[in-house]
Amino acid sequence: MPGAFLIFGPPGAGKGTQAPRLAGRLGVPHISTGDMLRAHVKGDTALGREAKGYMDAGDLVPDELVVRMLADRIGEPDAAAGFLLDGFPRNVAQAEALDAMLAERGRPLDCVVVLDVPEEEVVRRISGRLVAQNGRVYHEVYDPPRTPGVDDEEGLPLIRRPDDEPDVVRNRYRNVYLAQTVPVREHYAAAGVREVLVDGTGTTDEVAARLDQALPA
Repeated sequence: MPGAFLIFGPPGAGKGTQAPRLAGRLGVPHISTGDMLRAHVKGDTALGREAKGYMDAGDLVPDELVVRMLADRIGEPDAAAGFLLDGFPRNVAQAEALDAMLAERGRPLDCVVVLDVPEEEVVRRISGRLVAQNGRVYHEVYDPPRTPGVDDEEGLPLIRRPDDEPDVVRNRYRNVYLAQTVPVREHYAAAGVREVLVDGTGTTDEVAARLDQALPA
């Protein structure tokens, strides 16, 4: 059942894992705004050069520019039947900008898919990450190294990034996700957009099975 979908959930909910798989099963492209932005910059497009100017200055890329990139992307042939949007909108102002762009194209959002993961599970998932200098990532509980604190392949020390400290994760969950992003969900509920709520706890396969049941192809 192709259509215009938005996948939604807190950091650490598993959107980056589940979204590409779900999009493939639904037969629509997975549009990650972060990936899209990096591709424009790497490809040295006009929009990418404009975005890079903000990024090099340490500023956020304006919503209006992200929406223009999105408009180009959903105008491509592979998105004719629909798309799964991941990473935008993150606040109500962005949602309103996205709504206006979709309305211009006669393509309103069809469905908001919510991966529901409670705060303490988010903290457990993110604060358990351990990274090596070579970029290899482990998890204290779900994917531990063979020797505690040491990379399996090169013996490099593993560290927890400052952004992954439990207090930082809780702050991001409460002051960014709950305060700024959850109102996006309320915005679409008030507009009558269909919401599909899926329990995002458990293994990757368990969550995928719930998504398949909630959104049959």
